[in-house]
Amino acid sequence: MIRESIQLGGRTLTVETGRLAKQADGAVLVQYGETVVLVTVVSSRQRKEDADFFPLSVEYREKSYAAGKVPGGYFKREAKPTEKEILSARLIDRPIRPLFPKGYLYETQVFAIVLSHDGENDGDVLGTIGASLALLISDIPFAESCASVRVGRIDGEFVLNPTFNDLEKSDLELVIAGTKSSITMVEGEAKEIDEETLIQAILFGHQYIIQICELQDRISQFIQKPIREFTLTFQDEQLEEKIFQSVGEMILQAAHTPDKLERKKIREEAQEKVINELGVDLADKAIFVNEVLDKILKKEMRRMVLEENRRLDGRDTQTIRPISIEVGVLPRTHGSALFTRGQTQALGVCTLGAKLDEQKIDALEGIFSKPFMLHYNFPPFSTGEAKKVTGTSRREIGHGNLAERAIKSLIPSWDQFPYTIRVVSEILESNGSSSMASVCAASLSLFDAGVPMPRAVAGIAMGLIKEDNKIAILSDILGDEDALGDMDFKVAGTEIGITAFQMDIKIQGISIEIMRDALQQAKKGREYILQLMNEALPRPRNKLSEFAPKIVHVKVDQEKIGLLIGPGGKNIRELIKRTGSQIDIDDDGTVVISGIDINGVQEAYEYVAGLMMEPEVGRVYRGKVTRLAEFGAFVEILPGREGLLHISNIAHKRVSKVEEILKVGDIVEVKLMNLDAQGKMELSRKALLPDASGVIGGTKHSHQDKREQRNPSHKTNHPKRS
Repeated sequence: MIRESIQLGGRTLTVETGRLAKQADGAVLVQYGETVVLVTVVSSRQRKEDADFFPLSVEYREKSYAAGKVPGGYFKREAKPTEKEILSARLIDRPIRPLFPKGYLYETQVFAIVLSHDGENDGDVLGTIGASLALLISDIPFAESCASVRVGRIDGEFVLNPTFNDLEKSDLELVIAGTKSSITMVEGEAKEIDEETLIQAILFGHQYIIQICELQDRISQFIQKPIREFTLTFQDEQLEEKIFQSVGEMILQAAHTPDKLERKKIREEAQEKVINELGVDLADKAIFVNEVLDKILKKEMRRMVLEENRRLDGRDTQTIRPISIEVGVLPRTHGSALFTRGQTQALGVCTLGAKLDEQKIDALEGIFSKPFMLHYNFPPFSTGEAKKVTGTSRREIGHGNLAERAIKSLIPSWDQFPYTIRVVSEILESNGSSSMASVCAASLSLFDAGVPMPRAVAGIAMGLIKEDNKIAILSDILGDEDALGDMDFKVAGTEIGITAFQMDIKIQGISIEIMRDALQQAKKGREYILQLMNEALPRPRNKLSEFAPKIVHVKVDQEKIGLLIGPGGKNIRELIKRTGSQIDIDDDGTVVISGIDINGVQEAYEYVAGLMMEPEVGRVYRGKVTRLAEFGAFVEILPGREGLLHISNIAHKRVSKVEEILKVGDIVEVKLMNLDAQGKMELSRKALLPDASGVIGGTKHSHQDKREQRNPSHKTNHPKRS
């Protein structure tokens, strides 16, 4: 067993190997604080012949026992991966994938399990460290050590691996992955920071990445496993030359065809020609044929950019594709916008909901709610394909999360805008940067819905072509430029600064100078897109859709929450049923009432607000008759507060039966005549009615009263009613 530690950000980072999971090709235990992650790696000995890409899968699992919790639900065990686990797996996958040999088609799996969680330190960056070291000490081919760190900024000072509490005070959350020499991945969110601040944060984090990589290298030197024998994808230089002679001109023509679908059609015709001209025996070498066609297209595309400053669709490196914007495109939604950039089109739809609509998340660090959600859908027809739809993909979760983080910091607080907000981005066409188109469409749909955001948010994807010392940075990349280029760098933000970013490198890394240039070019592109968005809809609409729920707040004493809810929830259920409103009650006594019908919301509000009122002697109330008795009626004048309307106080005339005048459910005006120390209330309807002489509240003497006036000594003793 080997175990080594270093100090990192005021805490100890410990890596260990040789004690656990010894049947895996590589296994490493990583501990930071009291968060412990086990990472294993296994690679098949048999090449996957039908694979046309590296079959790497990364799994990240958070065990409930790690935080001393029992899983919720009926089965009481961990189920399918959560959104957090999927996003963490992607954070591990993306920096290690470029470090495997090109053409290595052996099924490989990295498995990270969070065994202990201290509630302060996230295990995702530990997963990357463990995956890198597990690969280094195995016999699997892997280029060099890599690592990840998280960077925050509090009061202008960068913080390494901020805790969950630190992140609440931070205006930046940045995950950086890299090797000792360069950066390979960047992802995170910010509160409108400038480009140079992001660069300095990356430089700050990279110095610690170097320390972690050096730690890995020291350990791997003790375990000198020879690299296993493996074969790369099929290669045949003579066959490659024959393919070029057969269809090279067609692929070069495709490189000069601006339209994506036309380019795809030429490519398919070229592939068919290769098989027809060179023989059916190529059927088992289809992957190689595709690689050769890609190679020809890639070489020509890169030559055009570097030598002619011309791209596949004819643009230069900085021009943004034509943009069209429509807002309010759907009649019954709360807000909608259609954003089209070239052959990428996103439909953003905003829905406003009540507090009960918040997403509840049960994570290792605790249970919390999300009042803002952005979901991204990528149907097959968006790329002109017919594929089986099996549920939300990891790509959809990742792209949706990036777009959500881009907008999240601009969403008003609950005090300013008491709505749960869900935005859905439906990708209707895709040819590059659909996640950034989602940011634009989502921002516009929020404006259309009347959400009081201070500024619009736009996004742009940047690419890179690098051949030795020749470098070209591409603005607003196409799908083929993403696939055949060296970088996909997405940057979102406002006119003030950056709000989200994600960078993936196809080569082993890029310098900080290239990244700085890419950020400045992205800023120019973002400002241009924001200008067009502001021309279409310069500010949020000043009123909500008529179909949006109406929401009011009222505060009640915590002691009266039980009165509002009623025995077994009876009162609140009846109120919801009667008013058609949704009612949410917080433990602090805040009651949120929402609904489509403004009259129902108002009725519910008046009922709840009435709980705060104290009965006032001499005041007139409109009350509801709740029950009848032989001696009178009980009237609810305030929520949960009933008084007795005695039979003698119902009318000036003699009332023999209460049912002659009142019935349960009647609304009557009564005056509160008396309130004793026990809270019992005496009500009078008679006091509000004119007597025979027209006097309001006058008293007509009965025969008994007249006898007593004539003979004051004469009294009758009737038993008092209880």
